[in-house]
Amino acid sequence: MSVERETVLHSWCVQSQWNAPTVVGGAGARLHLADGRSILDMSSLAECSNLGHQHPRVVAAIRKQAERLCFVTNAWGAGPRADLAQRLLDVSGFEAGRVFFTLGGADANENAVKIARQALRRPRGIVITRDRSYHGSTYLAMALSGDARTRAHVDPDALGISHVDPPYAYRCPYGSSTDEQCGERAAAAVGERIDQFGAAQVAAVMMEPNAGSNGIVAPDNFWPELRRHTAERSIPLIADEVMSGFGRCGEWFSWQRHGEAGRPDLMTLAKGLTGAMAPLGAVVMSRAIAERLEDEMLSAGLTYCGHPLSCAAGVAAIDAYREEGLIERSRVLGSRLKAELDALKARHPVIGDVRGGHGLFAVLELVEDRALRRPLAPWPQLSPTLKALVEAAMQAGVSFGTRGNLILIAPPLVIEERDLADAIALLDRLLARFFPAT
Repeated sequence: MSVERETVLHSWCVQSQWNAPTVVGGAGARLHLADGRSILDMSSLAECSNLGHQHPRVVAAIRKQAERLCFVTNAWGAGPRADLAQRLLDVSGFEAGRVFFTLGGADANENAVKIARQALRRPRGIVITRDRSYHGSTYLAMALSGDARTRAHVDPDALGISHVDPPYAYRCPYGSSTDEQCGERAAAAVGERIDQFGAAQVAAVMMEPNAGSNGIVAPDNFWPELRRHTAERSIPLIADEVMSGFGRCGEWFSWQRHGEAGRPDLMTLAKGLTGAMAPLGAVVMSRAIAERLEDEMLSAGLTYCGHPLSCAAGVAAIDAYREEGLIERSRVLGSRLKAELDALKARHPVIGDVRGGHGLFAVLELVEDRALRRPLAPWPQLSPTLKALVEAAMQAGVSFGTRGNLILIAPPLVIEERDLADAIALLDRLLARFFPAT
């Protein structure tokens, strides 16, 4: 048993069940373990290592910044902080907007809510989010999330949070018969919820535009329809791009797939912002939102917000995405990945639905009965058979991510094409072994 098992309280697990191998290095899409094994990472760890592991450009930037200036607070200027903010405004097209830096995704979401409430002069204004969503595990972020794992820990109503049903087309809670209809009804439900409260009582709508650990990929028409409903009521729309940003869904930010019809008022970032090589989050906001804060005290921020080392990593990460063509590469490989997963579905009845594929993010939802869409296990429980499949994959040198009945496929954007093909071929064999067609 490792020393770490006895000394560290690990996140998101039952402590007595934690027994993970120790990682000592990495390169590209591979992790190097202390026992000498090389593991192909098909989930980018927590869907965050978009640039792979130990990207040399980012490592060099962190080293160079550490030699020059490790830390200064926001009360002082820092070159990397200013450079990164400008790059984010450039790639997002938020002309004359502003960037507020945080430590990660959860506090980016919390601060986005705080900023929206302050901008609208509604300090206790209602924020509408959706069920089957995830926005973090701090208290407000848990309230924002429609997550069964944390539902007992927080009272969303007490924090001014209201949830609507998700645009989950495979099991549409709105009784729709098509994906498009589900998208329309889900977006309309947000508009109706705003109307129920009265627009003057609502401060923002926060949603994930595409990828999320909940495994729901909304129908294509959902996001622009949502934007239309919020804009008609003058309610700020916050796009949680913590997971879906930086090429994960084939664009810098997944809302950009819809052009200006999908542009939010604020968006939150983390994970791929530094390729996960340093902790950093951000809230990017429009000029209109920023101008409302210009002459007011902003009571927000933590000591390490906009840390120079992390911002230097972010600058290098954005330059790597751009100069290595990784956004476009994700889009191309994601399309191929979706086609290969659709082919798996045709061979394996256990695959009920394949979602995503706009970039290197896709979801397989496994079912006990495809005709009835009966899940392998109640959400969010992990089926023992699926757990065994993932363990067998690990023994074969490939790490797949799962949640409930879902296999989440989100490899680093730098993955070699042969490695990607080999991983899908392994998954094909393991599905046949653990879920044989009857």
